[in-house]
Amino acid sequence: MTDNDTHDRANAAETDGGVATGAAQTHQETDYLGAEVNLLDPSTPYMRDHLRIVWTGFAVWVLAVWGPVTLTRLAPGPMTSPMPILGFPLHYFLVAFGAPTSALILAFWYSRKRDALDGKYGIDHAGDAGTDPAADAVAADGGADE
Repeated sequence: MTDNDTHDRANAAETDGGVATGAAQTHQETDYLGAEVNLLDPSTPYMRDHLRIVWTGFAVWVLAVWGPVTLTRLAPGPMTSPMPILGFPLHYFLVAFGAPTSALILAFWYSRKRDALDGKYGIDHAGDAGTDPAADAVAADGGADE
């Protein structure tokens, strides 16, 4: 053990937030929003967590959109019989009402999970609000606004 190790441990004991390991220090220096995304091999823990959220939402979306269609093919009797209250066939109701409603719920769920993930990794989008929007503005035709 070197003098630096002893000094680091003494400083770590004085803090109230614990000891920052090498991984935590690397995390703080990583540009998560600018890094390249590979769907098969995410390069950062943030991307792995984010892709887990995306793939979970995608799986739920596939079930919500294609589930009623598949069930209609597998069990046409109960899926095509009219519902007692509205009189619509069940498959029609699930596709016409269930799919758009599930899309709205998934959008809300994704935004909540993404905000929690950004909070977990210390990504703050509020810092962009202090910039002058007119400084970055360009004209609608692509040229600079004069």
